[in-house]
Amino acid sequence: MAQSPDRVLLVETNPDVIDLIARQALQPLGYNVKVVTESPQAIQVAAQFSPDVILVNLHMPGLSGKDLLVALTSQGLELPVIVLAEEGKESEVIQAFRLGATDYLSMPLREAEVVSAVERALGRVRERRERERLARQLEKTNAELQRRVRDLTTLISIGKLVISVTDLRRLFERIMDGAVRIAEADMGWLHVQAEGSKKLVLRAARNLPASVGARLNAPWDDGISKLVALSGEPLAIHGAALKRFKVAHLGKAALVMPVKAQEAVIGVLVVLRRRERPFDKSTQALLEAVADYASIALINARLFRALEERAASLQRAADSSQADEQFKTDMLSNLYARLKPSVEGLVAEVNHLSEQLETSDLLHGIQKHVHNIRRLLEGLETLLGASGKRGKERVDLVEVIRAVVDQHQADAAARGVKMGVDLPEEAAAVQGSEKHVRLAVEALVSNALRYAGRHGKVEISLTRPEAGWYQVTVRDTGPGIEAARQKQVFQPFYQQGDKTQSHPGIGLSLAREVVRAHGGTIWLDTQTREGAAFHFRLPALAS
Repeated sequence: MAQSPDRVLLVETNPDVIDLIARQALQPLGYNVKVVTESPQAIQVAAQFSPDVILVNLHMPGLSGKDLLVALTSQGLELPVIVLAEEGKESEVIQAFRLGATDYLSMPLREAEVVSAVERALGRVRERRERERLARQLEKTNAELQRRVRDLTTLISIGKLVISVTDLRRLFERIMDGAVRIAEADMGWLHVQAEGSKKLVLRAARNLPASVGARLNAPWDDGISKLVALSGEPLAIHGAALKRFKVAHLGKAALVMPVKAQEAVIGVLVVLRRRERPFDKSTQALLEAVADYASIALINARLFRALEERAASLQRAADSSQADEQFKTDMLSNLYARLKPSVEGLVAEVNHLSEQLETSDLLHGIQKHVHNIRRLLEGLETLLGASGKRGKERVDLVEVIRAVVDQHQADAAARGVKMGVDLPEEAAAVQGSEKHVRLAVEALVSNALRYAGRHGKVEISLTRPEAGWYQVTVRDTGPGIEAARQKQVFQPFYQQGDKTQSHPGIGLSLAREVVRAHGGTIWLDTQTREGAAFHFRLPALAS
């Protein structure tokens, strides 16, 4: 038995047939049976009663059953029709089938046959309705899937733009396009909080009236964004509740989404519908993703701007430093060009004089000073070339230090200075120019011998304080260097101590330039009257 009262329209004039079908067969089973005794009324009743199945006698007076079938078809009423016919009327039944009948019953009728025929017809009705329901559901599901695919495609497109487009104006426009499309809204806009201020500036808009669109890149109070910026929570509002805000004249349903960076609100995204159709949770989740992309775009833009400012600052510093270095290089180049001819002429004169005169203390002193001037000139030449690319030789610091110590043993003995060396047994390899590295070590050792004092000490050590680095230390027992002068010792031609006991030179400046050119660092540890210790580090050569 049917769970709901299925409706049956019976078009019949014979009271006995009506009683059999309606009262005896169908109504006891719960069917809602409507009886029409005149065919012309059947069309009107069918439109009002909406029967699930029609039973009609083929030989109704006036308008026959076949005429009724034609009329139903012309009215677009697709209903199962069971025709009632007397025996021997098979040809008319066949005509009725051709006109759209679905079944027939022959007179005299039996209750079981009536019920069975009605159930068959209703079964086909239910099947058709189920197919129609499934078709509608499938169509709806397909439409929903297509919308989801479209929304995801839009989100992916926005995501790609966020990481590839640096033009913030264009990026905000595309974000607003995506937001309006995803939310199925009629218009939308994006507020961005001005840096260092709580003001909301209109940075992008879609389909806003011209009077509002003219406020682009300027503060605009829509009456609702401030509330969301303060609360930090999304707001979906429609109908009467929206009428309290300024944007009510633009639409009847709004979705307002905060744009956050580390829980702080930096903007507000708004979409609006003209019709009062509320935004659902699904749309809110999608718009939240769009707001996240807007946040990433804002953060990236600010980081990029900070990076540009930092790069510009570094470039200015580099340009200034390069100008200073160029000035020093030009000065030293001019000095070298002026000194070289004079020194070479002086050397020739002294050599000529030494051939004519016997060796004397005066001549020996002159030769010593000439030698010092020549060393100064060689050091100046090395200093000018130290800023270029370092060499790619394998340099053993152990061998370099031993060679420098052997070279200065006689000078140390003449000064009454004791030299000590602490070197590892294994090689200490660095990459660079052996000639330049040796000049740097010589400069530090010569400086230490000069200021160690009579009966003083000079100690040279080589250590590996940390992986990837070697450290050379040259320590003396001299008077040390005052704190006020420590920053000047690496300047060219700096004179340390009493001018009567020292002479200008470039040794320490040369050492600094060589160490820097080899990727190292050099520094000084000293206290007045407690000696000085010069250290430099060079990167170890990878084995």
